[in-house]
Amino acid sequence: MSHHKLLATSFVLLLFLLSPATQAQTNESTDELKRRVSELMEQTKYTEALPLLEKIATLEPNDGATQFYLGFALIGQATNTKDDAARKALRVRARNAFIKAKSLQFNEPRLEALILSLPEDGSDSAAFSPSSKADTLIREGEALLSQGKGDEALKKYQQALEADPKSYHAALFSGDIYLQKQDFAQAEIWYQKAIAIDPNRETAYRYSATPLMKQRKLEAARDRYIEAFITEPYNRFAVAGLVQWGNATQTQLGHPKIDIPTNVTFDEKGDAKIDLDANALLNNKDDGSFAWISYGVTRSQWRKEKFARTFPSEKTYRHSLPEEVDALRSVLSVATTDKRTKNLNSSLAKLKKLDEDGLLEAYILMARPDEGIAQDHAAFLKQNRDKLRRYVVQYVVTNGGN
Repeated sequence: MSHHKLLATSFVLLLFLLSPATQAQTNESTDELKRRVSELMEQTKYTEALPLLEKIATLEPNDGATQFYLGFALIGQATNTKDDAARKALRVRARNAFIKAKSLQFNEPRLEALILSLPEDGSDSAAFSPSSKADTLIREGEALLSQGKGDEALKKYQQALEADPKSYHAALFSGDIYLQKQDFAQAEIWYQKAIAIDPNRETAYRYSATPLMKQRKLEAARDRYIEAFITEPYNRFAVAGLVQWGNATQTQLGHPKIDIPTNVTFDEKGDAKIDLDANALLNNKDDGSFAWISYGVTRSQWRKEKFARTFPSEKTYRHSLPEEVDALRSVLSVATTDKRTKNLNSSLAKLKKLDEDGLLEAYILMARPDEGIAQDHAAFLKQNRDKLRRYVVQYVVTNGGN
């Protein structure tokens, strides 16, 4: 995985310079080392920054910012290392540096995702392209970029696109180069090329939001972060992008607050065990709470027969999007047709509104996924991107529709 686009902005580098450890630091040479590192990191000269960061890490072993940037510099060094064993060792060190930064409570929203993106054994990432020529050219470009040779890296990416016109990363990384040059118009062109190559990957949407944020085109940037989020809602980078926009614009984000007061488990025979919150049944409530019993009954039917009919190619039962939709709609049906119901409680009213808006499936996929439901996202995205987008616009960026 390439990390050059993930480096923090000058603002975060400034935080590095002004971190508490530095403020308390009386050693002028350490301050100067940090200033030099900031310059090198902004120039993407990671390999030059590495020995300086290692010195700072020795002097300030408990500074989270130092560990964070040390991780990036180690990745840059790994990119320029030919020996397999040495390259793996550098990636392991990078991962450990990120883990230490986390343990030191370094405040960086992408930190957890960076840790997860690096295999524990430091093994190489997947190929950038099925074309060996294009893949080699991209890796050569990455190595050049980590040395601060952006123009030379751009040539490699362009050559890679000639070798493989469908190379998502070659187009994406070309956009990165133009972004670093502050040529936002060209960056947009290349990010859009990457999106056209594969509209079902979140990265180019998210990257393309950065120049828009720099130009204070906040609404346009929001739309790009939303596209990234709905494209890969279970990707920590995609989530962090939208959160970053929310923080920058002081926008409170959130899903609708809906309480489902029942839990369904299945025994070894496949029979359902329904654990329903007693409060939903007690006190003769007239707010529809009693209808939640239908949730468990419907899910039991899916486990016993409906799943096999709906997904004949799948041999093993899983909790699916259609099952969850059916179960929630059964609750709504009972609650709204039973004469005992006077006024729906808050959770049922919100579910009813989501269903009426045609966004119940989107809500489930974005706010209530489990391992089984998440498997239905890709197919839903291809046919219903507009619904996922509407859900985020109408509900998530309005803090649950409030």
